[in-house]
Amino acid sequence: MSSAIWTPTALSSETRPYGGKAWRLVEAQHRVSTLRLVDSLTEQALLEAVLDETKPPMPAECVGLDYLFYTPFRYRPYPSGSRFRRAGAAPGVWYGSERVETALAEMVFYRFLFFADSPDTPFPDQAAEFTGFSARIAAAALDLTTPPLNRDAALWTHLTDYAACQALADGARGAGVGIIRYLSVRDPKAAANLAVLTCTAFARPAPVDRQTWRIRIGRFGAQALREHPDLRMEFGRNAFAADPRLAAMNWDRKRPRR
Repeated sequence: MSSAIWTPTALSSETRPYGGKAWRLVEAQHRVSTLRLVDSLTEQALLEAVLDETKPPMPAECVGLDYLFYTPFRYRPYPSGSRFRRAGAAPGVWYGSERVETALAEMVFYRFLFFADSPDTPFPDQAAEFTGFSARIAAAALDLTTPPLNRDAALWTHLTDYAACQALADGARGAGVGIIRYLSVRDPKAAANLAVLTCTAFARPAPVDRQTWRIRIGRFGAQALREHPDLRMEFGRNAFAADPRLAAMNWDRKRPRR
């Protein structure tokens, strides 16, 4: 069966219950972005409440969740498509990974992509701080790594063409699917990523684990460090060389002036 005929009816017979943790990395500045504008924590809370009133309404199924979970579902239209989300006013998708190392690889790739798209932006002098956190998720799921869905693996893992995955996500929602499990094309160990299609898939309202990561991007690639527990990972210039979007990366750009 090809992806062209993966209808909601066909997909519903392939769903299985899934439960576990999903890891994601975010820039650590999310915790203090408004603090620099005020003189106290009370003023910060007031400022954030005022800002929240200007934002799009919260989807009903996302009420009560930490903003690290509900953000992808709140904001529309979406400026550009991602693997399981179409551009425009499409339903939200929250992306995570089964291993924190996989989430790290995904983050490093997108940092590389940022600099590839900004050839005149200098690499930073210092490592940037990121927060790794995990979500407990549980829902009906599709596993694209197992039969029969893995017969279309070439479509699910295409580096730049997401059309088949986006069409699958449309059918998955029609089948009541909350999670799609698929192979990471960034992780050198090809571990699994998780696309969460609905806020109801979050089994707990807030992260259950947090870690601090420091990532340095420079002319030799990226180095990542986690202190507790200690883990160090390195991604060379060619770590994601198969992706054509990085082909024109300027690795020898100047550092910022002090």
